[in-house]
Amino acid sequence: MLERVRRRWVTGETLDQVAPSVAGDARLRRWLGRSHRLVCTADEMYWRTEAALAMVMRPALGSIQSPTLFVYRQGLRNAALIADDAQHVRGAKVVELPGELFLFFAGDSGPMLDAIEEFLTGKLPAHHSDRVLATVLYTDIVGSTEFMAQVGDRRWKELLADHDALAEAEVERFRGRTVKSTGDGVLATFDGPGRAIRCGCAIWDAVRSLGTDVRAGLHSGEIELRGDDVAGMAVHIGARVSALAGAGEVFVSSTVKDLVAGSGIDFEDRGEHELKGVPGSWRIYAVAG
Repeated sequence: MLERVRRRWVTGETLDQVAPSVAGDARLRRWLGRSHRLVCTADEMYWRTEAALAMVMRPALGSIQSPTLFVYRQGLRNAALIADDAQHVRGAKVVELPGELFLFFAGDSGPMLDAIEEFLTGKLPAHHSDRVLATVLYTDIVGSTEFMAQVGDRRWKELLADHDALAEAEVERFRGRTVKSTGDGVLATFDGPGRAIRCGCAIWDAVRSLGTDVRAGLHSGEIELRGDDVAGMAVHIGARVSALAGAGEVFVSSTVKDLVAGSGIDFEDRGEHELKGVPGSWRIYAVAG
């Protein structure tokens, strides 16, 4: 038993219990395992857990005089117990939220944060559109339809899985965030255009081992955060820039080129282009080398 607890603690496999719907997120699992290892040893966690489970808190709840908030997700295994405990604290406020994840920061954490802020400040927070400055990277496999017809559905699915794994690894290496797979490519965001460019080149280099070729496009601008997704004109421009590139090419807008001046990255001028759905004309550059 103890050995199993040790293994789950150091590898982040506790995610299977506390947040099963996101347990397949390899990046979150690695982060959780590392966090566990930094907090305490697996042996210490084991006896702390045993001690916590042995505690009887109910008799002390009636003596609490401070304003108290109980906030939990209704799908939790011990949700009924939490609600019952709340009845023993005079004047306690109880907020039950949808969901079943034990980790408060996993899944949709917005409603929980809203409940806490309202409890502390006495009013609901005013929500505004979350907009940030970022560099958008789009990649896609060139000639994907023809390649799929050539290798067949089964091999194509395997290739896409390998492609996504390689691309996501490069995005993580260059400290970006993979927003989503686009079917035959990826959409990622970065807080630095130089790293985004180098990541686009690294993805192209990595997926060549699969016998495929990719193209990439980048643009820097203000994007709108919508949960785990992103939107806005900058995202749209990034997709259009990518569509102009050919096999093995990494194209950037003039905005990106200007932002990385002095970085040592060289570009080739590919002229001005009309981008569908985007006002005006845009000068596009290809990453040289």
